[in-house]
Amino acid sequence: MKNKLLVISGGSKGIGRSIILKFAKMNFDIITCSRNLDDLNKLKIDVEKLSKTVTINFIKADLSKEKECQNFINYVKSFERNLDLLVNNVGIFSPGKIYNEDEGILKKMINTNLYSNYQISRGLIPIMLSRKKGHIFNICSIASKIAYSNGGSYCVSKFAFYGMSLCLREELKDKGIRVTSVLPGATLTSSWDGSDFDKDRFVQPNDIAESIFSIYNMSSGTNVEEIIIRPQLGDI
Repeated sequence: MKNKLLVISGGSKGIGRSIILKFAKMNFDIITCSRNLDDLNKLKIDVEKLSKTVTINFIKADLSKEKECQNFINYVKSFERNLDLLVNNVGIFSPGKIYNEDEGILKKMINTNLYSNYQISRGLIPIMLSRKKGHIFNICSIASKIAYSNGGSYCVSKFAFYGMSLCLREELKDKGIRVTSVLPGATLTSSWDGSDFDKDRFVQPNDIAESIFSIYNMSSGTNVEEIIIRPQLGDI
């Protein structure tokens, strides 16, 4: 019997990496991508240490570019596997205010935080539709619901991605496919490297991975539509 398959974008660091390691422990095969091949090779080594029965395949891809999104879609399809779990995780953050942030930053944020996830969803959901089975987790942000003064185009893009996730939930609920929006607050990833905040001030990536695994394992007739995970002391 083949392992189940997790496909996740942006899997080499942070939340994506934690999700991969959690599901690899539970005997899921993995297909992922990242812009950094060295990080992907390190991830492969760590996954193979966890399990000898799990396979991890990856491709280098910059998903802010439409062509490379399509390359990732084609790569996943080339394995001709059933798709049990899709995690749309790719995203970038750049601080700034709408009225004075760098020119072109909105386009960059929309391309990465919205269009990439939109394109990958459109490309891979038909695999799930063919079986009327699967689960999609969209890694949004608390900034998808709560604007903040230095969020600028990041908030705009994450609001849009959250809207896309809600649409998918409505479109797919009678197709046997579950959709969950994940809205983390400040999470301890490389985005915060160099900050002076204590590590306990952040959400831990492993907590997000554990939450996703728990929700995935609920009965097929139940859908957790949204999870909000924030630091105990509030957002930073």
